[in-house]
Amino acid sequence: MSPAQARERFRSGERVPTAGWCRGWTQANLIAVPKRLRYELLLFAHRNPQACPVLDVGEPGSWSTRLFPGDLRTDLPAYRLYRDGAAVADLGEVTGEWRADLVPFLIGCSFTFERALLAAGVPVRHLEAGVNVPMYVTSIPCEATGSLSGPLVVSMRPVPEHLVTTAVEVSGRYPMVHGAPVHVGDPGAIGVRDLARPDYGDAVEVRPGEVPLFWACGVTPQAAVLASGVDYAIGHLPGHMAILDARDDDYRVA
Repeated sequence: MSPAQARERFRSGERVPTAGWCRGWTQANLIAVPKRLRYELLLFAHRNPQACPVLDVGEPGSWSTRLFPGDLRTDLPAYRLYRDGAAVADLGEVTGEWRADLVPFLIGCSFTFERALLAAGVPVRHLEAGVNVPMYVTSIPCEATGSLSGPLVVSMRPVPEHLVTTAVEVSGRYPMVHGAPVHVGDPGAIGVRDLARPDYGDAVEVRPGEVPLFWACGVTPQAAVLASGVDYAIGHLPGHMAILDARDDDYRVA
């Protein structure tokens, strides 16, 4: 399926997590903030590049970008609306909520390197199970800017112990889409108390002989919107991504 075909299906009302969709095409997180915060969000991303790798930015009020020629208001499967530092609604489209002062940011997504993990023999459990990737809010603070601060969010994939090095090396070749894991092993060391209860997405089984690997996640800007009390913002519903007209291999380094 092409990105344009996927966007058409979402525009027509299909509401599903996008892990495994449009293999070979890049997916991205969406966060749209008021114009007055655009440079502050850019600075936040610059200070926290592994969690917030910026792939594209739109003009104020625009609903498309160079890499996303569709309609950002309708062509993702689901959205989350924020007001005054609270998530107030999950929506199928946000045409009526999209303000003229909103600036859309597209942030790299770890779905981009999952095809490479599979090719290297590393299992991806949420794809096997047909569910959303599990995501967790950690106790690790991001580096703050003037008014934006918040915790690092991570995604988790369990990996057989003998393939941990392979998973680290393969994902490390994709630095613009989070790169190598930020943590390997004990979830408690990063403030994750229960793998069976993710903050976003779905829990997956961690089998005997497997190690949980945690990658920085592009939901981190949404966590900052919450923690910082931002008055208005629109993001994707975690795991329900923007599918870009860019290839996964565009973000691979040797």
